Amino acid sequence: MNYSNLFKAAIKAILAHKSRTILSMLGIIIGVAAVIIMMAIGQGSKENIRSEISKMGTNLINIQPGSDMRGGVRQDPSSMQTLKIEDYESIRDHAKLISHVSPEVNASGQVILGSNNTTSTMYGETKDYLEIKQWTVERGACFTEEDIRKSAKVCVVGTTIVKELFGEDSNIDPIGKTIRFKSIPFRIVGVLASKGYNSWGMDQDNVIIAPYTTVMKRIQAQTYLSTIVCSALTEDLSDAAIDEVTKLLRANHKLKEDDDDNFTIRSQQEMMETMSSTMDTVTIILVVAAGFSLLVAGIGIMNIMLVSVTERTKEIGLRMAVGARGMDILLQFLIESILISVTGGLIGILFGWIVSFTVKTVIHFPASIPMWSVGVSFAVCTAIGVLFGYLPARRAANLDPIEAIRHE
Repeated sequence: MNYSNLFKAAIKAILAHKSRTILSMLGIIIGVAAVIIMMAIGQGSKENIRSEISKMGTNLINIQPGSDMRGGVRQDPSSMQTLKIEDYESIRDHAKLISHVSPEVNASGQVILGSNNTTSTMYGETKDYLEIKQWTVERGACFTEEDIRKSAKVCVVGTTIVKELFGEDSNIDPIGKTIRFKSIPFRIVGVLASKGYNSWGMDQDNVIIAPYTTVMKRIQAQTYLSTIVCSALTEDLSDAAIDEVTKLLRANHKLKEDDDDNFTIRSQQEMMETMSSTMDTVTIILVVAAGFSLLVAGIGIMNIMLVSVTERTKEIGLRMAVGARGMDILLQFLIESILISVTGGLIGILFGWIVSFTVKTVIHFPASIPMWSVGVSFAVCTAIGVLFGYLPARRAANLDPIEAIRHE
């Protein structure tokens, strides 16, 4: 058995039918390229989301009213009013593992300046909120503790608000100007540095930040908080900080040992893991869908090889008559099948990389090809060549030499 001769014979047979070979490869090329592209987009999107979440601080902690909702169970309105000012003050004064904390009350509505208007969300916060969310004031300054005590009608705005109300090319300085939110006048004391759009397509600059006391009393007329946002001293201390805050809130709410929490605490790390898990699931679904094209391509290769065996029956008989064994015939056809599959796979990997690179650089959509996916694609192509080439090769090897020579 001379493997070199078998390899040369396989290549000669493949080149003798170029059109048929290319059509057989096409299914593999499309299937592998689709798998590579889907995995690149899935991996790129996951990395981009993790990057966006990290920008908000990996030690961020969110406290929501109401117990943890699983399965979309609706809660009564009173359960969503469990966070009070006293809870914020307790965390601020007694939590040792929390570096910054801010109560949050928000409201959405129309913002008006003269004849210009836009829709935005006003967040009622403390100054710590800027540190927690890593905002910086580009022009002017943030509101003061005195403004919070007096429920002053002052605010800090994002660049989108400035563009919408003052005009994109306007030279007017917005600092000191008065805008109206839900018919209530607010004086702009600062403009935030631009953050642009996040991974979910939300404009982070379409925001207004005001003292939480102002939003609670003058906008929402409520005594409870929508959220409390905190940041742990370090990312490693996030879990310990959550335990500390949980004990403080349970004590404030006078919950018994066997009572469930009437609040929900989530860390940024948990959010990151949830988003990564979701993106992994979506990627797997996309890859499985693209993988079906590889199955179809494998069936195509098997079909072409069966046709090839039928066409070359007389050749097979002559080779057996001069001493070729069944194993030699089997290996020749198997090598042909593997060559078609692997070559198509390599072209598909190259094509998938080119498309992924184009998507990333031209369309600016996140795409990142994990290197292990290239190895897996190559292994799958080899497996397809062996699995779908074995039946035709076996059929060729089992031909009777005399009957094969007589075949017309």
